Amino acid sequence: MSNDEKGTTQCDLSQNGNLEHVGTHTTYLEKEEIASLSEEHRQYLLQRHGTLELDPVPLMTDADPYNWPRWKKTANLLLVAFHACMATFMAASIIPAYETMAEELHVDIQHASYLTSLQIAIIGGGPLFWRPLSTRFGRRPIFLISLLGSMLFNIGCAKTDSYASMATCRAFAAFFICPASAIGSAVVVETFFKNERAKFMGIWTVMLTLGVPAAPFIFGFVAYHVGYRWIYWILAMINGVQFILYIFLGPETRFIRHHTHPASLPSLKETYFKFRRIDSTPFTLFEFISPLRMAKYPCVMIPAAAYAMVFLFASVLLTVEIPQLFAQKFQFNAQQLGLQFLGIVVGSLIGEQFGGRLSDVWMRRGAKKASNGNVLPEHRLWLSYSGYLLAICGVVVFLVRIEQAPEGQWNITPIIGAAIAAAGNQIVTTVLITYAIDCYHEEAASIGVFISLVRQMWGFIGPFWFPQMFEKIGLSASAGVAVALVVGVSLLPTVLLQWKGTALRHTMNARI
Repeated sequence: MSNDEKGTTQCDLSQNGNLEHVGTHTTYLEKEEIASLSEEHRQYLLQRHGTLELDPVPLMTDADPYNWPRWKKTANLLLVAFHACMATFMAASIIPAYETMAEELHVDIQHASYLTSLQIAIIGGGPLFWRPLSTRFGRRPIFLISLLGSMLFNIGCAKTDSYASMATCRAFAAFFICPASAIGSAVVVETFFKNERAKFMGIWTVMLTLGVPAAPFIFGFVAYHVGYRWIYWILAMINGVQFILYIFLGPETRFIRHHTHPASLPSLKETYFKFRRIDSTPFTLFEFISPLRMAKYPCVMIPAAAYAMVFLFASVLLTVEIPQLFAQKFQFNAQQLGLQFLGIVVGSLIGEQFGGRLSDVWMRRGAKKASNGNVLPEHRLWLSYSGYLLAICGVVVFLVRIEQAPEGQWNITPIIGAAIAAAGNQIVTTVLITYAIDCYHEEAASIGVFISLVRQMWGFIGPFWFPQMFEKIGLSASAGVAVALVVGVSLLPTVLLQWKGTALRHTMNARI
């Protein structure tokens, strides 16, 4: 193919929104290319990794993120994962202080909870703006800008004295902090090999999940002892520390390999200190909504919807409703409310051991049994069923036991239910996101943005109808509604996907 033909093909793809499939945007070498490597390249890989069984195959340069030492990969991932955690952490941080904030801002508790719902929605939509920028300029500059903006608007929240101005500052803080909550999936794919992807994807997803319960658990003490405005000051300080750590420990992971002359490859030093436009392809307006095209991929859309439904009941419902249900029935203060989130934290950590590490072990065992050594992505979905069952069981225990508890007499069983639901939610999170990326690994950034959008939009809607549902049909019947929705939107479609996933994936690949 001539250079002119290549340019025409790339232009057509860009106009169609399939940016991730443009040749110059390819972020890795295919496994099959190992046969054409030079002897020098082979020796380099053997010295660096001890094997040639690498998928994908890195270039012969220390600047390639796949060739980074493990400590460097891990340090960068932990920064990105914590950055993702801060998005949900920030949204949930004020949950124990709803009552105090409502009094000071002259609104009711329901309106105070909308300050969390607002951030949930923006965290879902914001990455649509940030993804194209991170594709052109790299992940690192976007993350640094993200933290500076978040820090400034958290300071604004701490100093504002009206509901409207606080909502505005929280909206902008959410917009700036959100990139890592979606682009983090791309960072994992750009840094770690396929056979270990679920484990490290799990670090990112568990931090994303932990932000929801960890924030009210921690800030319940802050709100009770020094006032809720210190929540914002602490968030701003955390953002400042993150910014400093990124400067030294967060190099650029966006690395274009195909059609790149060796002389144009960035040096190791440039991945830290030089900000440049990595990709010169012009921006297009459609590109900013390009991740929405993932809705036409059943192997992405079904996991996104299934995960969003589980997230709604096994994460959002628990965290948003604990302050209202427990404060009303047991008359808890902010500190006591914060302690109720410990069960969700523990459950999430336990669940990740099954969704992350076990998921990789499961896939490796499947590969050994396969005749050609390759295991289909659908094999991973077997682990999701345990997550669905745990989420269903946990939500039922949580709601039913709260309703059965005598007025003013707290017991631990609802928290045990919350822990069980959180474990199920975390298994589903890691398994389904990793499955979708396994199906279309070139689309890792778009998949992360799309799944985040679906999850956050559905999570945003929930708090508006939960109270009305509880009031009209009661907590026990509401548990039945949750079970029906998880089975109908999550469990059964996953069964269909496991049955027909291979055929659906091949059909969509033919259209790309």
